[in-house]
Amino acid sequence: MIREEEAYRIGRLGKPHGVKGELTMQVDDDIFDRVDADFLILMVDGILVPFYMEEYRFRSDTSALIKFEDVDTVERARELTGCDVYFLRRLADDQEQEYTWSFFVGFELIDATSGNAVGYITDVDESTTNVLFELETGVLIPAAEELITHVDTDKKEITMELPEGILDI
Repeated sequence: MIREEEAYRIGRLGKPHGVKGELTMQVDDDIFDRVDADFLILMVDGILVPFYMEEYRFRSDTSALIKFEDVDTVERARELTGCDVYFLRRLADDQEQEYTWSFFVGFELIDATSGNAVGYITDVDESTTNVLFELETGVLIPAAEELITHVDTDKKEITMELPEGILDI
């Protein structure tokens, strides 16, 4: 069984495309294309389930068409519409690469100045030019590379120089 902390969200399945089981996918992170991955993980009824890919092709930077094994009809594809798509952290960790912001969801944020834990990153807001980490407390922290001092993927911790007063807002 795949635990949620072992994976991170990389997209969401949209409506079926055609009649042979192909689905559209909104892509937040194209790690599955950069890593030789055979499967993606779908959140189905609250459980992470691996689905092996037959093929995929990108329509744009943020959209792909994907065909999973044993999903051969539009009806079966429709059952998967709206499922969040995940990727295993350990497969992404094996790659020497730059991570996307969504990779850090689930990481604990550490204040570099005090060394104290600030909270867990529950979401990433990329809707504006200034990307923000959202903590479980609702606090928004700027997700800027120049603020990051250390990343420990084994402990799932990210240490940042936080702007003065950001936690008082």
